[in-house]
Order: sequence, then structure tokens, then C-alpha cells
Amino acid sequence: MSKITVIGAGNVGATTAQRAAEKGIVEQVVLIDILEGIPQGKALDLWETAPIEGYDTRVVGSNDYAATAGSDVIIMTAGLARKPGMSRDDLLKMNTQIVHSCISQAAKQSPDAVIIVVSNPLDAMTYVALKASGFPTQRVFGMAGVLDTARYRSFIAEALNVSVRDVQALVLGGHGDTMVPMPRYTMIGGVPLPELMPAEQIAQIVQRTR
Repeated sequence: MSKITVIGAGNVGATTAQRAAEKGIVEQVVLIDILEGIPQGKALDLWETAPIEGYDTRVVGSNDYAATAGSDVIIMTAGLARKPGMSRDDLLKMNTQIVHSCISQAAKQSPDAVIIVVSNPLDAMTYVALKASGFPTQRVFGMAGVLDTARYRSFIAEALNVSVRDVQALVLGGHGDTMVPMPRYTMIGGVPLPELMPAEQIAQIVQRTR
């Protein structure tokens, strides 16, 4: 893989670009944002970090989607953030326009790319990205289950004071109130979670994950 584009230079986007660069799995990471100077500054910080962390991934910031041309993967993180008390669905109208505009431009520059959507409400925004790009369904993904499962595992490990590596778990369904954690099939070192934790505490962790 030679090129990844990250749309949105906020906390999630900048961190995504950083992790992609540090992993050394790609030759170039392009950070795109509508705000002038922001992606350029954050990209420069990441590039200047390369000698310290020992990676050669070139990190570039731009406001022009022409810089994203030929990307193998497009990661969509742009959008308004959820505020306290807001559901992910409250963001639907506001973020639909943002995602549609960004993905339309990026898809034109990289017609063979795979799209990964992070923007909320995740399930709806993945559908918006699918329609805006015109890509086949097998090339448009939403990052739901992976993130939710990671949260669920980390909360369980924290509660039981065990390593996250010892927690095997899976969260199904959508990203939000429709997600379905699977406590009965959650194992801690091979031991089912209900044998190690009372139902009330499990319910609290499930709610926290949502």
C-alpha cells in the first residue's frame, strides 16, 4: 500500500494519521481539512517526529483534494463532534452534508480506493459515503464493531484488573444504541464473564460501551 488519505484534521484524524505513519504500513499519509493551515501544521509535526520514532512515512497536509489522488485507502473522520446529551442521530443532518461533500471529492481523485468511515452517526454516514462515492459496497466500510469491541474489552479489563489481552469479546450491531455486546460469549482467560462479574456490573459496562 502506498498512500492513505485521512479526511479531517481534528483529534481523531490527526491521531489516525499518526498511527498510520508510525506503523510504517504506507509510503505516504495525506491529511486533508477545510481549515487552512491546520492539516499542514499537524502533518509537519508528524513528519518532524519521524526521525525520533524511526519511520519513513511521508506525511503531507493540504486543503486541496488533488493532493489525495491515487490513494489506496480513504479514512473519513471529518464532521461535527457529539456534545454531551446528544445522540449520534442528532448529528445526522449536520454531518450528512459534510460527509457527502468530502467523499464526493476524494472519490473522484481515487476511484479505486477503499473507504473507511469514522464520522458519526456511523451507520448512516457509511451509507452516505457509499452513495456519494458510487463505489461498490465491498469498498465502503464503517468502523463500528472494531471500536465498540475495543471499548467493551478495555472496560472489562479495567473492572477486573486484568490484561486486555486476556479479554476475548465481540460487539455486534450498529454503532450506538443498537449495538449488541455479547456477555455470555465474553471470555476472560477462557472463563465466561458472567462467572466473574455480577449481572448489574455487566449491565453498567454494556451501557458505558454504548
